Amino acid sequence: MLDTVKTALLRQQNTLWQDALGALSLVVILVGALHLPAII
Repeated sequence: MLDTVKTALLRQQNTLWQDALGALSLVVILVGALHLPAII
């Protein structure tokens, strides 16, 4: 099972970084939107 996970991660390495960057940007947008009413 561990070999299967390693193989999947190695095959999807490029898209994995893109997905992580996309998730991080969504979190930044969410935090910014939640703090926006306090600024205005």
